[in-house]
Amino acid sequence: MPKTKKLIREILARPDLSWPLVGRVFCRNLLVFRKTWLASIMFNFVEPLLYLWAIGLGLGAYVASIGGLTYIDFLAPALIGSSAMFSTAYEMTYGSFTRMTYQKTFHGMVATPVSMDDVVMGEIIYGTFKGVLYGMVFLIVVALFGVVKSPWALLIPVPLALMVMVFSILSLIWTSIAPNYDSFGYFFTLIITPMFLFSGVFFPVESLPAGAAFLPWLTPLYHAVEAIRPMTLGMVDRSVVPHLVWLAVFVVLTIRIPLVMVKNRLVH
Repeated sequence: MPKTKKLIREILARPDLSWPLVGRVFCRNLLVFRKTWLASIMFNFVEPLLYLWAIGLGLGAYVASIGGLTYIDFLAPALIGSSAMFSTAYEMTYGSFTRMTYQKTFHGMVATPVSMDDVVMGEIIYGTFKGVLYGMVFLIVVALFGVVKSPWALLIPVPLALMVMVFSILSLIWTSIAPNYDSFGYFFTLIITPMFLFSGVFFPVESLPAGAAFLPWLTPLYHAVEAIRPMTLGMVDRSVVPHLVWLAVFVVLTIRIPLVMVKNRLVH
């Protein structure tokens, strides 16, 4: 209990942030990304593209429609969100863990005027940037398949940014307690993959059993998909707003947690 109370006090305390220094941390990661961007994008791009081909076009030939949509129209917008989710989750687990432990990058940065809060916030912003980037790259692919039907698609970076910031936060929380690389298998198997399968990407969540129908509502991917799909297809109405609000509130309520937990691991 004393440790829990101490953690809560630290979370509620004012962070030691300097936004210009946060920007320096982000730019440092961006400079490294410039050397590996092509291989990195291809790794996160090919898998959802295969899903789009194999399931959207293959299985889609046997699915008449879902809610009046062809199956590829139903699936493709959701894969924009899931592609962004996976790219951010991989970066903020394996990538951040490498910088935090083996490369000692975090330690090197805090030896300068940069604080640990600056480092972690820079990581969160970098993870958000990569998720939005990969999501928008896949949006271009979806457009080539003829699925983008509205200029509302130009607003897709909004739900994407909110969602991948959530996954940056969740992934860094896990990274802050991870003893080694193997532990990330639990994160992806128990958290990321179930979200991918049961957040309305492949089928409407209304088809879930009554006792489980509320579970997708608890997942950030579901809310992003419910905003991205109507933006892609030109079916935007007021129902999009609660999903964006859910994501924004989650970010506000949790963004301090990884700052404190990473600092406690490396400094205290």
